[in-house]
Amino acid sequence: MNSLHVPSLLGVFGHPDDESLLAGGVLAQHRAAGARTGVVTATWAPASRRAPELAAALAVLGAGPPRLLGYGDARNAESAPGESRLLDAPLDEAVSRLVTHIRDFRPDIVVTHDAVGQLTGHPDHVRTHQITLLAVEAAGLEPLYPEAGTPWQPTALYAATHSEAGVGQLRTLLGRVGKSVLTVPNAYVTTTVDVSPWAGVKWSAILAHQGEVARERPLPGILARLPEAERNAIIGTESFTRLTPGPVAGDPYRHRLLA
Repeated sequence: MNSLHVPSLLGVFGHPDDESLLAGGVLAQHRAAGARTGVVTATWAPASRRAPELAAALAVLGAGPPRLLGYGDARNAESAPGESRLLDAPLDEAVSRLVTHIRDFRPDIVVTHDAVGQLTGHPDHVRTHQITLLAVEAAGLEPLYPEAGTPWQPTALYAATHSEAGVGQLRTLLGRVGKSVLTVPNAYVTTTVDVSPWAGVKWSAILAHQGEVARERPLPGILARLPEAERNAIIGTESFTRLTPGPVAGDPYRHRLLA
């Protein structure tokens, strides 16, 4: 076993399947290297139809059981009947729920959506980004959310993103089903990871979201209709932007994080 510390990784994403599409490669990579990995999902309730698919995907990735905040999807009323939509939930409440998971898992790294909402600008992606930024900072501050557990400060926060140069074929594919595509400036990307060695694991995790694979417009369904070589070219690279709580002098992960 390599004595070098492999940073633990916690993903925080808006919906079931976001974890596999956006960071499935680095989750599989870190797990294969012996790191602890986990995923918090902001929407869809534990009793919803997508929760078993999420559990199956996380099992493929080795990321443990689902951690669900339990809020409703902005565009799907069946996601969490009787619960607030993520967009309508009090900010302080949502941050508190996520702080509880961060303090419980104690990750070195947190990965979430980017500020523009990950390609299609889904409002749940944007809200999850905002909540995560606040929760990562709050998790390390003892006076904040004392009911959420012992303080823990992650070393790094990254946003999964797509640059103008890196979006590639996705612009055309999403455009064919009537979806607009939002990207970030190329300089916004601080880390690009070749996850092609884990593309098979990533694709198996995406396939676990069977309901989305069967539909025409969601990205899992779009990818499922592509030839394997084209699909692997799309899912074989993941891009990230380093956000708070750094850059930190002496950050031990600065030059090798997610690499």
